[in-house]
Amino acid sequence: MGHTAPPAPTRRQMITAGGASVIGFGFDLFDLFVLLYVAPTVGELFFPTSSPTLTLAATFASFGVSLVMRPLGGAVFGRYADRNGRRQTLIVTVVGVGVATALMGALPTFHTIGLLAPLIFIALRLVQGLLVGGVVAATHTLGTETVEQRWRGLVSGLVAGGGAAIGAVTASLVFVAVSAAFPGDAFAAWGWRVMFFSGLVASLVSLLLFRVTEESPVWKAAERGEPARARDLFAPQHRRVLVTSLALVIGGGAQYYLTAGYLPTFFASINGLEPGPRGVLLVWTSIAILPAALIAGHLSERFGRRPVFLATGILNVLLLPVLVLVMAGFGPQDTGALLGFGVLLTFSANASYAAVPIYLNERFPTRLRATATAVVWNGGFAIGGLMTTFVSLASPTIPDIPSRLAIFLAACVALFIVGAALSPETRGALERDPDATPDPVASTPT
Repeated sequence: MGHTAPPAPTRRQMITAGGASVIGFGFDLFDLFVLLYVAPTVGELFFPTSSPTLTLAATFASFGVSLVMRPLGGAVFGRYADRNGRRQTLIVTVVGVGVATALMGALPTFHTIGLLAPLIFIALRLVQGLLVGGVVAATHTLGTETVEQRWRGLVSGLVAGGGAAIGAVTASLVFVAVSAAFPGDAFAAWGWRVMFFSGLVASLVSLLLFRVTEESPVWKAAERGEPARARDLFAPQHRRVLVTSLALVIGGGAQYYLTAGYLPTFFASINGLEPGPRGVLLVWTSIAILPAALIAGHLSERFGRRPVFLATGILNVLLLPVLVLVMAGFGPQDTGALLGFGVLLTFSANASYAAVPIYLNERFPTRLRATATAVVWNGGFAIGGLMTTFVSLASPTIPDIPSRLAIFLAACVALFIVGAALSPETRGALERDPDATPDPVASTPT
């Protein structure tokens, strides 16, 4: 597939494309992560066992199955995005995720229909994961392909971290509001359902912005032909790219899920915070994701993707485990200390993957870009997200969670550093066509 030079994007195109990417990814993360905020309640209603940690592990496993489906969704909808465009893919997948999330809130529980309840719940999580994987194919290419070179690192951080922040902050605010509206036993009766119903509202709001969003000029300028398939990722010229990229994304994804993704459970089970104070702290720790991602993303445009990856990795392999162990010593009365350390934890962890979307875009040609970005991002984050389940399974009791969490964090950040060390610099490579020669990026000196 060849290319003609894409026209320079207008300011309106850049703003709407960037906004659609951030909002689309953010609201779909909101739909996906609602479960993290109601995990203790949902665990008792759908996965009741005699062991609190086993119930928690089963609940996180239901979260994990949706993560496992995301690479498949990335392959299916990535090909759709490479064939039909990023914008159309965004509309189809965002609406689908909202519907699947709302249906979860309408399910009868284990005490009503027995084993059918967790089975149907998991089936909906599978569908949801498939669609969220497709959202990534659109959001992680549309914004970065539409803006000028000097803004691509910033937009990458805005989509990855801004989307995560919007999703987490929105989920936190909804959790605070729903907890207040349905206090105590009322939350187990109706509050958790309202949390899931709100997913459909988020998707419908997203559509208002998508209506005024234009297609990616880079995709439109590419000559039409048969789009690449997911199996093309395993072609000889892409194998090294695939392995190093996966190592990087798994490490980055694990840093997200083991910090921002695990904090709702950590605050509840380890620190003993009630839903109200817990929700407020989660709002602020989620907000910290945005400046971290914007700063790291923009620094990658100035100094390069690889140096930023290495710097954040070396910092986090030491800092994150220490922060987790320190936070475990605080109780429900120590909200100020928990806020400070929690913000530092999420800021540091989420700076790591800010430049990953543009890095993936730059490693693959336009004909394969949406598919490759979605498969690698979703695959890496799926494996990284499963670490929350493994932490719970590796913890015999609740007090054992902090030490296990610290160990898993150190190991996952070490993998991130290895991926960064083995990766070349990719800044400025978005418009080149790697298929024209044998993977020139992979052969760039590191």
